[in-house]
Amino acid sequence: MRGPLRHAYARRVMPAPAPSSPAPFARVQDWFRAHRGLVDAFLALGLWVLFGFVTAVSSMDGREAFWMVTVTTVQLLPLAWRRTRPEISFGIIAAGHLLQLLVASDPLPSNVSALMSAYAVAAYSRHRRVRQVALVAATVAGPLAIIDWDGYEDTPLTALVFSALMYSGLALVCWLWGDLTRKRRELVSRLQEQNDALRRDRDQRARLAAQDERTRIAREMHDIVAHSLSVVVVQSDGAAYSATHSPDFDREQARAALTTIGTTAREALAETRRLVGVLRTEGEGGDPGLDYAPTEGLAELPHLVERVAATGIDVRLEGSPDPATVPREVGLAAYRIVQESLTNVIKHAGPGARVRVLLEVARGLQVQVRDDGRGAAASDDGNGHGLIGMRERAVSVGGTMTAGPASGGGYLVTAALPFDHEVPR
Repeated sequence: MRGPLRHAYARRVMPAPAPSSPAPFARVQDWFRAHRGLVDAFLALGLWVLFGFVTAVSSMDGREAFWMVTVTTVQLLPLAWRRTRPEISFGIIAAGHLLQLLVASDPLPSNVSALMSAYAVAAYSRHRRVRQVALVAATVAGPLAIIDWDGYEDTPLTALVFSALMYSGLALVCWLWGDLTRKRRELVSRLQEQNDALRRDRDQRARLAAQDERTRIAREMHDIVAHSLSVVVVQSDGAAYSATHSPDFDREQARAALTTIGTTAREALAETRRLVGVLRTEGEGGDPGLDYAPTEGLAELPHLVERVAATGIDVRLEGSPDPATVPREVGLAAYRIVQESLTNVIKHAGPGARVRVLLEVARGLQVQVRDDGRGAAASDDGNGHGLIGMRERAVSVGGTMTAGPASGGGYLVTAALPFDHEVPR
């Protein structure tokens, strides 16, 4: 068995290993991925409760506490949308920090949302302009904080610059981290798409190769059935005619005719079973010990000639190239061309026809089948595909085939089959 059919058969008879159960950590990770919105909502709510309480307790009076809790709320609760709607979340959180510049002069615990939002918008936003705006906001966050907070009023310039760089650097690191995460995710997605495309292409190539293999097998089937049935028809018609009109017809002649019919039919049935085995679908099973590949070649040509000679036709085989020196595909093509030619002789050459089969090795394998019958003048029903099939056989190995009336009468089939042609698989 060759090519994709062998692999398809292996997939059929070899059960796939049972998938192992995922590890507990992997199951937890899958749950978090499937419920990202819920996880982010609980995170935002938890941070709001914690930091809102701390901010309210640390405030000096009720009005200040109100504004600090309001700012904390605006800065933290939008984190619930940081992955599902990162643009909206970033806009609200940025507005919360601008509000902080107006109503507060000290840092708040909720300022951590700026770092989380910078990461989220760089990692999950699909809009390039929004990501660029977030990058600018991360850059100016440090200087704005230093200008607004009261704790840096009497700080030396060097310390102010260092603090501004530190705050902006933290925001920039979070933004870059998110940007790298997004790029990595996009790369993995593109690779996955390419992998899926390659897998589809591989499957398509396998299906096309399997179809080519089935087409080849169909030609094999035509050659087997056409030749074998021609032999059976000739033997049965001859035996019936002799039994009706010949006074010398005896049991020995009947036994010979029936023996030839039985042998031909059994051989055709065995070859048909081998070919049909390849055409089975994947779900039908099969015997892994069977060799479904056709085995005919030059070594079987003498048996073919003997079988045709048993029908009463004078067949002579000349030339016997060593089968080991002839490529298998070339030998199979030569066998099928000779087989189809002899089938046509049986059907069209008429009684008393003599056939000469010549094989020579000269720049490849030269095949010649010539008869002296009336095949060139025989009527054609237009339903046969023998000549087309022989020509396809020759072309499949890079050769040529011609067929037509021979000079001096009869019919001539010639084929030139090179050895150096690479047969597609």
